[in-house]
Amino acid sequence: MSQFLPLFPLQIVVFPGEDLNLHIFEPRYKELIKDCEEEGITFGIPAYIDKRLMKVGTEVKLASVEKRYDNGELDIKTKGHRLFTVEEFQAVAPDKLYAGGEVEWLDAELDEQFLDNEKILDLTRELFQLLNIQKKLPEDIREFSTFDVAHHVGLSLEQEYQLLCFLSGRERQDFLIEHLERLLPMVKEMENLKKKAQLNGHFKHLKPPQI
Repeated sequence: MSQFLPLFPLQIVVFPGEDLNLHIFEPRYKELIKDCEEEGITFGIPAYIDKRLMKVGTEVKLASVEKRYDNGELDIKTKGHRLFTVEEFQAVAPDKLYAGGEVEWLDAELDEQFLDNEKILDLTRELFQLLNIQKKLPEDIREFSTFDVAHHVGLSLEQEYQLLCFLSGRERQDFLIEHLERLLPMVKEMENLKKKAQLNGHFKHLKPPQI
């Protein structure tokens, strides 16, 4: 059964469980946040990619308003919740300035295989080490989800959306493992090229071959 949900299309992909900070400056979305505060409603963020509104998005809940500016703009914190698919989009919701639409809720499996997630974490740590990325990763595998690293492993916006659309945890794991195993050799080769480029002009201490 469909349900009406205010919509806030953005050129990003939001994942369930994600903490998302937003700066609100348009009048229509100032009104939306006002309604969230006063009525306790949630809103959906469907991705907007290549000038097209994608069907699958993530419901988000307003966590807090961090700052209110004199001109009415806001800094807010939100948290990703459920997945939905847009059945009917309305550029302007009834009696509102902001967009909305009829949505159907999607059941995404959040349970994932521990061994596969350990592999994803190991591959991600290796990638971070190669790129000198100082980002903290979960130490307890029970607290880890594929969504936790989706923004940090070199996926394009289209690939992030593809990952969002997988309702099976196993599909998300296979997708990330395949991506990381394909990406790491390319990153390693780039690092080797950088090291070789830095050696140009230096005195080389090379051991001649025994011929």
